[in-house]
Amino acid sequence: MDTSGTLDEALQRLHHWGPERLGRLTNHAPMAVEALASRGQGRSVHRWLDTYADKLEEFPPGLEPVTAENWRGALGDPRRAADWIGHFAHEIAEQPWREVLTRWWPRLLPGMYGGSTHPVIRVGHAVRTLLAGEPTGPRLAELAHGLGYWAARHRPVADLEPLPGADSAAAALDAVPPLAVREGGFPDRLGRVRGLPVWAASVSDPDAARRRLAELVRAATHRYATHGHGDATMLVHAATAPNAVLRTLPALPRRLWVPSLRAAWTASAAVTAMYAPHTPVVYTAPGTLGPEEVFERALAHGDEHVIKLTDTALDVGDDRALAAALRSVELSEPLR
Repeated sequence: MDTSGTLDEALQRLHHWGPERLGRLTNHAPMAVEALASRGQGRSVHRWLDTYADKLEEFPPGLEPVTAENWRGALGDPRRAADWIGHFAHEIAEQPWREVLTRWWPRLLPGMYGGSTHPVIRVGHAVRTLLAGEPTGPRLAELAHGLGYWAARHRPVADLEPLPGADSAAAALDAVPPLAVREGGFPDRLGRVRGLPVWAASVSDPDAARRRLAELVRAATHRYATHGHGDATMLVHAATAPNAVLRTLPALPRRLWVPSLRAAWTASAAVTAMYAPHTPVVYTAPGTLGPEEVFERALAHGDEHVIKLTDTALDVGDDRALAAALRSVELSEPLR
């Protein structure tokens, strides 16, 4: 973890900007700079951010404070992003951040599918930083921004038909039926998901839930190596969304681990249904490239999704995960 203050400087710089641009596209910079700092690339944070800067938009205006009395009516209203961020900033200033996270996690978890799963991913990056080092002001503020963005983009998915599944996460992802109509953006496609395979439904033990969640992250990361060409950008989230949940588990009470597994599976499987290709390709092994060299290639490429998938691939740590990261470099447009 970066101890030079570079990450804090970057987060302070970013908190002047909003969580989205053009009314729907996510600001990925806080997640990417956290990944860079966590992987020993703090010296590259500001240079990368300078290149990304034209994708930032001004922080949105507030409408009305979110309170203990009115928060349910504000949930899922993207116009209230500034109100929600202000609410969480106040709560985290008054209470330990873990208490705030524990109170809001079960409220927000059913809606982790809004914002193309980016809000929960942002929270996962923020929590990793807080667990790894001092809870500085900018890092606590980043958690408030992530939770606020999640609350504003909260979107539940309900009444999904349980389809025949499989024992392993990899086989269950293979069993996900692709959407018949693949048009429109993430919200439109998500609305067409009617059923998903059953996987890990009998898990009730928190430790088992954590193991199965790690299995899901590994399977989804591996699958990108062979299926990423379906959509080089969107299929990243099939791995990074559940990994964000996995990174957050140590900060949560064990009673929340099983429902976290359920929500993460739904997210990964839904993204697979919306974007995965019908036919896989053979992946290329990373050869002699090690994790640090693969991450350096991701940094040189610069795309924010490439950086985040490579960060997750390094968590998984095996050759096929590294191959997935290199595949994202090959498939994605570099940041200019």
